[in-house]
Amino acid sequence: MSDCVFCKIIAGEIPSRKVYEDDRILAFYDLEPQAPVHVLIVPKEHIGCADELDEENSAVVGYIFSKIPEIAASLKLTGGYRVVNNCREDGGQSVFHLHFHLLGGKKLGLDMA
Repeated sequence: MSDCVFCKIIAGEIPSRKVYEDDRILAFYDLEPQAPVHVLIVPKEHIGCADELDEENSAVVGYIFSKIPEIAASLKLTGGYRVVNNCREDGGQSVFHLHFHLLGGKKLGLDMA
C-alpha cells in the first residue's frame, strides 16, 4: 500500500532500527517507546488490522507469535513481556497495518486503559 508507513519501512524507503527480519515479518524499535523495550512486529504483507484477518492470511499471526519468544530472548526480556495489538481508532490503532507491540524491560503495570 503506497501510503502505509509500515509498508515503506518494510520496503526500506523509511529507515528503522531492525531487531529481526525474515521473508514474512519485520520487527523494529518503536519511535515513541512506552517501555524501556518497545518493538513493533509487523507482517510484510499489508493487512490493515485484526478485523481484516481471514482464513487466507491469518497464519501470519501464528507465525509472529512463534517468533516472539526468540525476539524477546534477543532483547534479554527474561523477566517477562507484554504483547499488544490495537484495532481501529477506538482501539488505539494509529498506523493501519497489522502490528504487535512487544513491551518489556521493566515490571509493567496492570492498567491497560
